[in-house]
Amino acid sequence: MNISTLKEDVLNKLSKMLDNSTCGWRQLANAASEHPRFHCSENELTSCSLQVLSAAGSPGRALLARLADRSCSLDFLLHYLRKIDHQEAVQFLTTTVAELIQITVQPQSQQATGGSKVVLTCHASGPTGLSYQWFRGKEEILDETGRSPELTLCPLSPTHQGHYICRINHGENCIFSQWAHVRLVRSAGSSPGCSSSLFPGSVSGLHIICQPRSRMSSEGDVLILECKAEANPPAQYEWYHNSVPMSQHKTCSLNIPCVTTADRGEYRCKVFNLYHEVWSDTATVTIGPSSITDASWVEVDRGLESEEVHRSAAYHTLQQTPEQQVDGQLPSAKNVYATDKVALLIGNMNYLHHTQLCAPISDVHELTNLLRQMDFKVVSLLDLNWQEMHSAVTEFLLLLDKGVYGLLYFAGHGYENFGNSFMVPIDAPASYTSEHCLCVQNILTRMQKKETGLNVFLLDMCRKRNPHDDVIVQPGLLKVTANIVFGYATCVDAEAYEVKREDVSNGIFISFLKRRVCEDEKVTVMLDRVAEDMGRCQITRGRQALELRSNLSERRSLTDRIKQTSACSASYSARNLQWAVAHVLPESHYLLFDCGVKVQLGFAAEFSNIMVIYTRILEKPQEIISCTAQLTDFPQDVDVDLKKTNQETLLEAGSLLLIKENLPSPEVPSLYTRIRSLQRLRSGLTFTVCLHYTYSNMDEEVQERKPVTVGKPLVSKLNLHEPRPSHVSPAYSSVSPDFLSVSESCSFAQEFDSVDSASTTWSNYTKTCSTSSISPTTPRSANIPEETDCPELFYTPQPLVASKSLPHSQVNDTNYKFSDNFHSY
Repeated sequence: MNISTLKEDVLNKLSKMLDNSTCGWRQLANAASEHPRFHCSENELTSCSLQVLSAAGSPGRALLARLADRSCSLDFLLHYLRKIDHQEAVQFLTTTVAELIQITVQPQSQQATGGSKVVLTCHASGPTGLSYQWFRGKEEILDETGRSPELTLCPLSPTHQGHYICRINHGENCIFSQWAHVRLVRSAGSSPGCSSSLFPGSVSGLHIICQPRSRMSSEGDVLILECKAEANPPAQYEWYHNSVPMSQHKTCSLNIPCVTTADRGEYRCKVFNLYHEVWSDTATVTIGPSSITDASWVEVDRGLESEEVHRSAAYHTLQQTPEQQVDGQLPSAKNVYATDKVALLIGNMNYLHHTQLCAPISDVHELTNLLRQMDFKVVSLLDLNWQEMHSAVTEFLLLLDKGVYGLLYFAGHGYENFGNSFMVPIDAPASYTSEHCLCVQNILTRMQKKETGLNVFLLDMCRKRNPHDDVIVQPGLLKVTANIVFGYATCVDAEAYEVKREDVSNGIFISFLKRRVCEDEKVTVMLDRVAEDMGRCQITRGRQALELRSNLSERRSLTDRIKQTSACSASYSARNLQWAVAHVLPESHYLLFDCGVKVQLGFAAEFSNIMVIYTRILEKPQEIISCTAQLTDFPQDVDVDLKKTNQETLLEAGSLLLIKENLPSPEVPSLYTRIRSLQRLRSGLTFTVCLHYTYSNMDEEVQERKPVTVGKPLVSKLNLHEPRPSHVSPAYSSVSPDFLSVSESCSFAQEFDSVDSASTTWSNYTKTCSTSSISPTTPRSANIPEETDCPELFYTPQPLVASKSLPHSQVNDTNYKFSDNFHSY
């Protein structure tokens, strides 16, 4: 396969890797010169080097073009790249070549009678020189047909039964086909020899004679479900897990060798042949912890007698069959659940006295989308100062209650002193100390007072020592609750990094976390896998490693379902209303100007404190040939980038809401303006709509202006800029008094009525709006624009920044640029 067959974007990326002096195109040219056909003269090398004088020129690209003209194959190029030890280019090109191999025909499972002929077929497209290897289980088939795209089994005998797979090779690269199962069936009319008739005899009905049964298994066990049928022609099988087809399981026996919590749920089997189709009964599979932990323990003295009691209990449990365990309803077999799930996500980028960051905006945005898919109520905030962070934490704590899952994510500058972690607000001075920051351990202490079911902290920040801070903060005593998980983006006394890309930046932590966070696994298991992924990446190894600290003793997962009880239904309703208050958008406005032009104003939430306003011309008289409605005169409280106001696309306005390709093309285009820092809005949001239009018989442009007031949108209703009342206790003596909130032991109903200036917004809002008038955004919705009257403009079925973030399949291949962007000082 010639170099010229590579796509242009692949060649350009490869060229950039070769455009360096230490291990680049010159070293490659010298290595390739060993072969006479690829030898480059001094004049040719000089011509390549002169490409740097061109704005878009690349010496590496010029060399690759010369090698392609001389029919240099990809195998030769990889050989020379390995010779000069250009690991990055080798890895990139190896992955690219592997992706060129595509299986076009997959082998299919078959059932046939003895003595008949079975042919398994696997075809692949890609570079020239592909070779095939067939395997039955782990044993390679060494005969002639085992090296061809078609594996022939004739005459079929019992030794041929089993699972088959084909490996397609190209040099050192290979891909595998799907598994195919060959099964021998009995038929009265069969005869020896290769027969073209696989199903002799007359057609009969299809009857299931063995139904799958419900099971209770433990993690790591082997799960076997069986569904057998009598039919002629012979039956085929297709298994479904939670109504999703399991393409790898097409036999009467479903065998999962090592089950996890992801395998729990409902299983059914579709049984069919050429004439009939029936469905099996539903089998429910429950996955619990190791069965040893299911024993009933009695606390006794730690003597020999105690050991005997423990052994006996464990042995009794291990002797139980899965059916007995289901019937017995062992305590650990119960599915854990949350009474509610809430998350506070803070991303600080635009620091006043410290290094500016790029990644938190996309990190918070992506994690918001993922958490909402798991039914979390998410408050996402960017660029908070000291007071705003304290107030946001206080309001977050009001959303917690008994059994609620609480998650706090922070991306920005931070440090760690004496075992305590500190989040740095954007207004922290150059030589900040603990009194200018928020102590995470203090927040945990306050969360525990709520008797939460799970407390998760994801800290995407540095953990270097702060030399300016010698104060030892003494947080309150932690309860022994066994429900705390800390996921640190980096180790103690180490830094966290960003990945700089052309269009957007991602933090290393989120780049790996987003691939795992929605897995139906215990939180600690999920984070362990994230750590393993980071450890396998050559770029991050030695620079950044995730650290997990936990005392979680239950199988708590972020995907656990929400289950309401009568005891918590009132507080759940209060939380819904409380959360909805901070996510209410203004209704669409319709303005009719004196000239007859009708303008629509729409509103969409990008974050809880960032809103996008669009203007659209709905109607205009025929005599007006051009017309635009622009926004101006915004209050000083909010942050508006004047260079990005009134833009024709959301991307030009600086928004992550939608990707350009997903935007509809309305007949009349809209203008978009992005409003930031809504948490600092002290009164209703006011601005002016300035209409610019031109009549057909006039050259001069005419303007009309209309003032608009839309109230306090989104999080501005919470007045985060205002201090919260506090109660000071000795345990918090080293912390600024405004850090503490009002007493949090009262119920939500009391909070709505009694909390004074700390949460006056809640009580005032409930007096003016009924519950039915506030439509809380469904937790499962993606982080897409939310507006009241015109949802069709912003509708999109997929997340927004997925295509901009670190690719799942190219984590190790991305050209990272590391910068110490999460420095603490």
